[in-house]
Order: sequence, then C-alpha cells, then structure tokens
Amino acid sequence: MKSMIYAIETNFYASRGSKLNEIARSYKMIAEESKNIKNVKFVWITDGKGWNFAKRNLKETFDVLDTIYNINDIENGELDILFRNYSKK
Repeated sequence: MKSMIYAIETNFYASRGSKLNEIARSYKMIAEESKNIKNVKFVWITDGKGWNFAKRNLKETFDVLDTIYNINDIENGELDILFRNYSKK
C-alpha cells in the first residue's frame, strides 16, 4: 500500500461576496500545483448557498480538481471511496 498525504481544506459560504471568486481561483492554483507533488492529494470540501452566485469560478476549479466535495458527498461516503482508491494505487 502506497502512502498518500491528503491536504484537506474545508469551508462553507452562506452568502455571496467577492471572497468566493478569490477562493475558487486560489484553490484552482493549489490544485494545479499540487499535481506535481508526489504522494500528495489536495482535497477541497466546500458548500453553502454562496456558491449559487459564483458558479462560474467554482466550475473552473472543478474542471482541474477532481477531489472537490460538498456536504452531500461527504454524507454519501465519497471520502471513504477516495481514501480506499488511492491507498490501492
């Protein structure tokens, strides 16, 4: 079994604001840069109604980060699946 380091960021946004756009851009950059680090996986867990107003930026990040989750994903065991899949590689 290969060791993997998971860098996990979590946040929740109840309202809109310019911070959402900056957060999405920042995590997109982290996602792209972390792909070059062996045995490190960046995971972003985010949710909240605020994302209804920043969908474009969130989608741009989603396009480069395959490990972005929301509360529903967590409740449905997606992190368990992620950890199992990467421990097998």
